[in-house]
Amino acid sequence: MPAAGLKTIIALSFVLAIGFLLVILSCALYKVYYPLLVVATYVLAPLPNWIAGRISNPDDFVESTGGNGVLDLGRFCTGFLFVMGIALPAVLAHSNLINVAAMIMSIVGGLLIYGTIVSFGMFFQEEQEF
Repeated sequence: MPAAGLKTIIALSFVLAIGFLLVILSCALYKVYYPLLVVATYVLAPLPNWIAGRISNPDDFVESTGGNGVLDLGRFCTGFLFVMGIALPAVLAHSNLINVAAMIMSIVGGLLIYGTIVSFGMFFQEEQEF
């Protein structure tokens, strides 16, 4: 895993700020605040995967043969929330609740937010000790 330093923290915070700026601007410029729901989905998206990873026991050799259903459920819920974060602005734009430009800004901002969360987890992950 790559080592995380001060430059990594600064770069991640800069990208996260740009993502939040895009989502907030997609709401404020068009005076419709439905795209703020995207922030909630991207913030909640990593939680099922994290909780499932904590619940599952990687040291249990009895259940390791058939896969782990808890991890699969966590990945499914994370994928659902991620896709919902992309699809929700598209559905709102299709139903004319938000503008197409607001949809684009919301999707790009949400992807930047989720990418920052995933990158933060990758750079600051603790090493497993046996």
